[in-house]
Amino acid sequence: MPQINILPKHIAELIAAGEVVERPASIVKEIMENAIDAGADKITLEIKRGGITYIRITDNGCGIDRDNIRKAFISHATSKISTVDDLNAICTLGFRGEALASIAAVSRVEVMTRGENEDVGTRYCIEGGEETVLDEAGCPKGTTLIVRDLFYNTPARMKFLKKDASEATFVADTVLHTALSHPEISFRFLRDGKQQYVTPGDGDLRSAVYAVLGREFARDLLAVDGGSELYHVTGLVTPPRACRASRGAQHFFVNGRYVKNRTMM
Repeated sequence: MPQINILPKHIAELIAAGEVVERPASIVKEIMENAIDAGADKITLEIKRGGITYIRITDNGCGIDRDNIRKAFISHATSKISTVDDLNAICTLGFRGEALASIAAVSRVEVMTRGENEDVGTRYCIEGGEETVLDEAGCPKGTTLIVRDLFYNTPARMKFLKKDASEATFVADTVLHTALSHPEISFRFLRDGKQQYVTPGDGDLRSAVYAVLGREFARDLLAVDGGSELYHVTGLVTPPRACRASRGAQHFFVNGRYVKNRTMM
């Protein structure tokens, strides 16, 4: 587990984004990216009521050492960068160190984690930004993070959330994009107790598409692979006979990140 450092003020000011948790999908995106950065090759996500009342994300990554668990929930605490020069060579999905602090400020968070070199894991609970539990726990290597009762202490923000089904759709889209951008990782997605899909994590994009988008969609896809010294493009496209009436089934990724770009679409 890399050391978590609290960034100096002059570095934090360069990257501060005023991280705001808008909806359950925001939490899912941030925590799944943390799991990927932690080296996980298996990630399980479970949500209830669209993620408003319950989100659980489990990974088999490097985990968080007990000495670092409190730091992880301090704003601008990160293991991804430590100097200004690191900003020019970022190779992780996350790096600002704002997500966990923002999530814990508006929900009840429970973490079960064990670092690679630890014999006993750690259970850490924090509600509304206030620590409630820090204790030993038996758990496998990796991290399980549970988020309950989103916006329980800021009810005014609840009115901006949509119906449970709509919020669940936003979460599903986030998981879909993450699964397609990382076919080398096995993703398992459960919604209100029902398993939606499991990707094999074999590194084959077509296998991930098959698991996430279905057999009919994956069957006719044609491989794309080409580029130049500066850019290389790979992916899958449908033949003309299988085209869609909208751009909703187009998904673009740059260096493992989902992007929206009108020119490409």
